Amino acid sequence: MDDVLTQIINTKFEEIGFAKQQVSLEVMRDLALSAAPARDFVGALEAKLSQQQAAVISEIKRASPSKGILRQDFDPAAIAESYEKNGAACLSVLTDEQYFHGSIEFLREARYASSLPILRKDFMVDEYQIYESKAIGADAILLIVAALEDDQMHALSQLAQSLGLAVLVESHNKDELERALRLPTKLIGINNRNLKTFETSLNVTLDLMGMVPHDRIVITESGILTRENVDIMRSHGVNSFLVGEAFMKALEPGAALKQLFGFN
Repeated sequence: MDDVLTQIINTKFEEIGFAKQQVSLEVMRDLALSAAPARDFVGALEAKLSQQQAAVISEIKRASPSKGILRQDFDPAAIAESYEKNGAACLSVLTDEQYFHGSIEFLREARYASSLPILRKDFMVDEYQIYESKAIGADAILLIVAALEDDQMHALSQLAQSLGLAVLVESHNKDELERALRLPTKLIGINNRNLKTFETSLNVTLDLMGMVPHDRIVITESGILTRENVDIMRSHGVNSFLVGEAFMKALEPGAALKQLFGFN
């Protein structure tokens, strides 16, 4: 695990310890079990794919460790509405506070403003976060292979799916993808960003996608900035995307989504 990720994970365990003092695991579990049913995240992607359209998970992200503040005028509800009007299949909301300036409140705001299924984008390392995700209205969670041992991944994935949440498992290289594919999850994310250098290369997805069985959905992440990037991916049979930075830097995120993917 690289230094930045190690630092983030250590912070995450500290945050979880504090959160459990505010709301116990037992109470959070009860909140999760009494929460509204999750929206169908996988189904929303499949609906777009069945129409030969790009299935785009549009991200609501205020900042990142590598790029700093991406958007000063940050209104999660307005951004969610804009994405939905302009062809997004699903939403992704960053909830990590310290490194991405996110918040679980941003996810709640997006859920009230939009009917699209929502991925909670955070660093999941403990069952408490899975229950919390369901309780706050997330419909899917992210598991980052680089941040987890195999037994952790399986336990967190199993718990999420038992609560009706979809699981997007994210890899950065061949070894991680082999581990990801051992999970019985439909959504396989391939992140084009090198965690050590923060540089992106679309070849990461193109080189690894052949390992993924056809009954899974490959979602390419990071580095999708131009129509040419989209066309390259689609010409190779990758039709599901997670895009944030390109939209967050645009004056109108939804219009940027529509333009990048050529939606009518």
